[in-house]
Amino acid sequence: QVQLVESGGGLVQPGGSLRLSCAASGSFETIYGMGWYRQAPGKQRELIARITSGGTKNYADSVKGRYIISRDNAKNTVFLQMNSLKPEDTAVYYCKSTVRHIRHGAVQIDDFWGQGTQVTVST
Repeated sequence: QVQLVESGGGLVQPGGSLRLSCAASGSFETIYGMGWYRQAPGKQRELIARITSGGTKNYADSVKGRYIISRDNAKNTVFLQMNSLKPEDTAVYYCKSTVRHIRHGAVQIDDFWGQGTQVTVST
């Protein structure tokens, strides 16, 4: 079983910064891509940043130049540095990892999600 635990959310003023972390634990062989999504009230969940196991990064246009995704493969952790935050960045942020693991004696590759962490940008 694979668990993803997020931390770092909270309340911040416009223009401020936050850093989210997501650590994977449990029994697995390899973590492939890792990504961050967010879901604002009344909106669909959207992909905002992702990073491959080799370090290639992609960003949604809405966060490009403000957010930085990184990962520490030794600690099975992905980070999201969020700068110049705006009220429209307010959402629940989720991490997702694509993981190679063994289940019932067979190799499987599945996506696992964190529980979500609230980010609120407001005065």
